Amino acid sequence: MFTVMGVTGQVGRAVANTLIDRGREIRVIVRSESKACPWAARDAAVVVAAIENLEAMAAALSGVEGAFVMLPPIFDPSPGFPEARAVIAELKAALIKAAPPKVVVLSTIGAAAAQPNLLNQLGLMEAAFADLPVPVAFLRAAWFMENAAGDVADARDAGVISSYLRPLDRAFPMVATDDVGRTAAELLLEDWSGHRVVEVEGPARVSPNDLAEAFSKALDRSIGPKIAPRDEWEAVFRAQGTANPTPRAQMVDGFNEGWIEFADGGANARRGRISLDEAIAALVAKTCPPAQTPEA
Repeated sequence: MFTVMGVTGQVGRAVANTLIDRGREIRVIVRSESKACPWAARDAAVVVAAIENLEAMAAALSGVEGAFVMLPPIFDPSPGFPEARAVIAELKAALIKAAPPKVVVLSTIGAAAAQPNLLNQLGLMEAAFADLPVPVAFLRAAWFMENAAGDVADARDAGVISSYLRPLDRAFPMVATDDVGRTAAELLLEDWSGHRVVEVEGPARVSPNDLAEAFSKALDRSIGPKIAPRDEWEAVFRAQGTANPTPRAQMVDGFNEGWIEFADGGANARRGRISLDEAIAALVAKTCPPAQTPEA
């Protein structure tokens, strides 16, 4: 049996489903009973536990072959990342108490970057977990293709998508969340000793132009990309409800300036199977209702 965190999100759900599909028993951790039903229906053991509840989390992580853990996303952190630091400390305490035989930790491209940015939170987690006395695999994932979900409405309604990534013809490392989850599940089924870093990106790198072309195919209309001016980012992010937009802007700067990147440019990264066209088509299908046939 394997324990899986984050099953209400895209990556954790993919980890759990991959393990189930491969005939393995799993235990999922959810924060409320209302989230348990889909997993109970798939014959998963369900534990209701909050990260801050040490005893419950340790129990959920105990007595298994391995565990998949992750830092819940904190997109609008306070300066200094106090929220992430607290969660990391609580999760580390639970892992020490439970001592699962191996742990796969969801991390990110850019976790090792020294420059201030939003992804420093995952770097803090890697540093905190560096002395865990169990085998650990830090799975550093590329930019999620599913981040383009926020572009669906503009692509559909205005025929344009705004790009914070630039230039428009530059290819960036991206990956589908299902590929990240599948890779994490495959790591749980492997044996290793010590600590390791595993990188994962999609079958091909993606430019903003490629993203617009994928939307064009999915929506069957011409979609054009436009660069979002750097001096407008803060206002846009604040309008979206972000109180502290600086770390997010710094992260995008890191991709654009090239200091958020995989080691060796991703030469040794594991490759996903899901293409950009497939990922965007799935987003569009999920977001856009089918066209209604006029009544006679």
